[in-house]
Amino acid sequence: MRALVTGATGFVGGRLAAALSERGANVRALVRDKQRASHLGDAGHELHEGDVLDAESLRGAGEGVDTAYYLVHSMGRGSDREGFADRERRAAENFARMARDEGVERVVYLGGLGDERSEHLKSRAATAEALAEHGPPLVYFRAAMVIGAGSESYRTVRHLVGRLPVMIAPAWLRNRTQPIAIDDVLEYLVQAAERPEAAGQAIQIGGPDVMTYADLLDLMADVLGKRHRPKVPFPLITPRLSSLWIGLVTPVDAGVARPLIESLASDTFVTDPEPAKLFDVKPMSSLDALRLANDEQRGGLTD
Repeated sequence: MRALVTGATGFVGGRLAAALSERGANVRALVRDKQRASHLGDAGHELHEGDVLDAESLRGAGEGVDTAYYLVHSMGRGSDREGFADRERRAAENFARMARDEGVERVVYLGGLGDERSEHLKSRAATAEALAEHGPPLVYFRAAMVIGAGSESYRTVRHLVGRLPVMIAPAWLRNRTQPIAIDDVLEYLVQAAERPEAAGQAIQIGGPDVMTYADLLDLMADVLGKRHRPKVPFPLITPRLSSLWIGLVTPVDAGVARPLIESLASDTFVTDPEPAKLFDVKPMSSLDALRLANDEQRGGLTD
């Protein structure tokens, strides 16, 4: 099998390229700059230089490809927050048309769980719509927080617990979520290339635990060997203020934190577990996922 992976220099994409290769797939990585992605070439992956916003540059990326993975998302970085959704849709349409025209059998996309109140989640849903409308059959995975060393969400939780003796507690800490380990996400993504019956499906995925974000912070404290942090209620704090606060007390950029925080404004847990039963995945617990990510962090595999 030949797989095309976009976002291969990112947190999920880089691990996915390695996982596919371990399963015997030939991996082609779509990258914007071959020089900055030389480590992918050194790992034995073919590189195609192109930009999803430039349709012409995508020509040939899908030739001979069975499954294409679309893992591109800007998180709404920068000051032009109103325009990023349009760019996301245009990028998805360009990629989908290339995949269709070049004979790709299916596209696999990883989006988010939630009721799409935030621009971040609305954009992810619109991306899925564009991929499905203009490209080959789509396998659309939807996940809440992905736990793994290098994940922005995980880094935020880890640094909040590690650096703050007392936490401001905005209303979203009471919302429920269903985290999933990066290794389990990768297994779903890899199996999507092996199961034709998954094409056309929207698949909600999560770990075995549903908890509040406050519970998740306490679980992180257990993993780090710290006491549970007191949380001072502050229900009126806005997502913008939350993101600025996170930007001050953690290494996560406030521009990245804001869409993450906005997506926490509603519950993010699996409401339809049936489609995920197509896959042979038994997700690990949130505690085990946090422990594994922390071990990787301490082992120096990521900053």
